[in-house]
Amino acid sequence: MTEIAQTQNLLEDNLSRYLDLLRQWVEVNSFTGNPQGVNRLGDLTAEAFASLGFQAERIQAANPAYGKHLVLTREGSSGRKIGLISHLDTVFPPEEEEANDFHWRVEGDRIYGPGTNDVKGGTLTILMTLEALREFAPRAFDAITWVVLLNAAEERLADDFGELCQERLDDTALAALVFEAGAHIGHTFQLVTRRKGRASYRIQVEGRGAHAGSNHPEGANAIVQLAHTIQRVAALTDYDRQLTFNVGTVRGGTVINRVPHLAEAEVEMRTFDPQVFADGVRQMLALQNQVDVRSVLGNYPCRVQINVTAQSDPWPQNPGTQKLFRIWEQAAQSLGYQVLPEARGGLSDGNALWQHLPTIDGLGPHGLNGHCSERSPDGSKDQEFVAISSFVPKAVLNAVALRMLCEETNDDNRPQTTDG
Repeated sequence: MTEIAQTQNLLEDNLSRYLDLLRQWVEVNSFTGNPQGVNRLGDLTAEAFASLGFQAERIQAANPAYGKHLVLTREGSSGRKIGLISHLDTVFPPEEEEANDFHWRVEGDRIYGPGTNDVKGGTLTILMTLEALREFAPRAFDAITWVVLLNAAEERLADDFGELCQERLDDTALAALVFEAGAHIGHTFQLVTRRKGRASYRIQVEGRGAHAGSNHPEGANAIVQLAHTIQRVAALTDYDRQLTFNVGTVRGGTVINRVPHLAEAEVEMRTFDPQVFADGVRQMLALQNQVDVRSVLGNYPCRVQINVTAQSDPWPQNPGTQKLFRIWEQAAQSLGYQVLPEARGGLSDGNALWQHLPTIDGLGPHGLNGHCSERSPDGSKDQEFVAISSFVPKAVLNAVALRMLCEETNDDNRPQTTDG
């Protein structure tokens, strides 16, 4: 029996232990706005990795309303690092879990529950991957300094975690590996090699208030102007360029007998291409120069102001990610698998890392319905779940690829990290 087969059997034999860990993690509500739960999950996660020799460090998120980021480090002998990225938080408040009876539930090959797929299952895959690597490639495992970084506020796209990762994964780091869920059907896996960027905007319109009955001509209706601007925003969506604008919130006015003097909307923009992204920002900001509504008496024009409130650059195709994909592709071929690249519309911590070191994503298990706590009798709505059968194959694939990655440190007079 080959080392790989022995490792796969070892993981299969320990699967009940792994799933019991996952159950403990899923039973902790770790909604981003529940810092106590996030920190409790961090403690349980640190305990699970301690048996592999990892030391835990907790760093308070920049926003004090959130929990603590968790950094787990196991020092190696070669001076080289590899970062493994996951997050602690989920999008489900405790009351939502309770209202929808959204808890740990096993049905056949599926485990339902908050975070099973996004991304507590990914954290479990990190643990399984490292235990597999320790089993069949111990020299590589001991040579590398492994840094597991878990974001306390990934679902809120907080910038400080990306800065923390960049600080800990310096120029001695070979790669950043992101363990968000990855599709796995049969012998085919999908790995995320690029992601859309996101810009969010606030549109603020200042008009002129007036009594709606006695002085209507003196008013400049901020809501009406905002409606004009919103139509222009929607028209910027260009599916041919994979550029989308979404008007997500609208607010304005106070009472119906007053011409409203203030209105605002929030918008997000997404696209894959950096040049299209920059062009989208330019087009959006240009809309503040287009004013349609002014008072009839006094000729008072509404004022439109548009500000970028947050920005995460796209993660496009790039040589570092392509290099890692080729390694995982070779590992898959050696196992009789196939891997395919995926471009994903959502963001991950990889958006903050790919420009600093080679980064790949989608290394977690297979599942569906992320961010969904609802289910319906007819099956048209179903809750988040992870596929039990995806854990062992993904961990073995990751472990084989990581050994190949470690072996590439042998050039440039770097220390040897191969096994036998």
